[in-house]
Amino acid sequence: MMNRRQQFLSEARYDNFFKTYKKTIAFFDENTFQADSEEQEKSVRARHFQKLILKEILIRYTAGNEIETLIPLLENLVDSYEFLQKKLAIYESIPIITPLTIDDWLDQYEECVQVFSLCILLHRTDLLKRFAALIDPAGYAGDDTLYEDLLCKLLPDRYNVDRWYHDVYSPLIYAIYEDDTEESSKLLQQYCNEWYPAFEQAPWHDSHKQGDDGSYCGYWALEAAAVAFLYGIDDSKIEHMVYPKDLVEYARNYQPTNGSQVARIDAGQPCSKTGYWFTPAKAESRRHFNQGDIMPGFSDSHWGDTIWYWSGE
Repeated sequence: MMNRRQQFLSEARYDNFFKTYKKTIAFFDENTFQADSEEQEKSVRARHFQKLILKEILIRYTAGNEIETLIPLLENLVDSYEFLQKKLAIYESIPIITPLTIDDWLDQYEECVQVFSLCILLHRTDLLKRFAALIDPAGYAGDDTLYEDLLCKLLPDRYNVDRWYHDVYSPLIYAIYEDDTEESSKLLQQYCNEWYPAFEQAPWHDSHKQGDDGSYCGYWALEAAAVAFLYGIDDSKIEHMVYPKDLVEYARNYQPTNGSQVARIDAGQPCSKTGYWFTPAKAESRRHFNQGDIMPGFSDSHWGDTIWYWSGE
């Protein structure tokens, strides 16, 4: 039995997804996508399978799979975007082409910040850096507030910008900059309330009404969770189906099983690895520590205990 995180997902729909996935792989091993050229076919093929990997992450999360099982899939997803970008660059003869057109298409912007958020919440700064490197060169670096606010805690030399592409994200952006902690939580709740209706034109909207053979994989405002984690927003009272509360809890309580990764460090404890760290307990907290340095605490923080998270070499 599934331990579903959203009630719309049936076991039959979950099983059908993977059956169809296997059939799709087998079919396109021997067949081509409709296209006007070999280069176009390769780009269409790359996009199709990149979408399937993202849908697998979403449906596994929706079905209640353990969060750790999403990590190898996220690695595959970033690989698939890099492969897609290469095929698009050849087809369009544009070396720095973006795999997602985030200024013109709301659903593609949402896809972009969902991938950012998965990298953030699963503590894969390495994958976040690789994915941002695909989008940045197309003119998107330093051009959208939420885009930069999701990256700046973990990646160096980002931009401070006061404009954004899509109005739906306004409450979430205001939540980051709101000084009143209660108001910030209300803005986060408002964003969750308005999220699903705002995506009426998205290809996945209302897919839960299609039945067991439909395309529903889950509706998740992952970027709301990433913002709550990065900026220490109190989400204890957030109640909405699209808010992935246990992903935030995973991010906050993260302790790696792989010795090569870096755990969180409580204030007062020695730094376990030389490099950059950040804490949600303080704005603009990203700073460099040497191994053995005692991690500072901030007693005046509304967030409570100061916990430091790895932010890269």
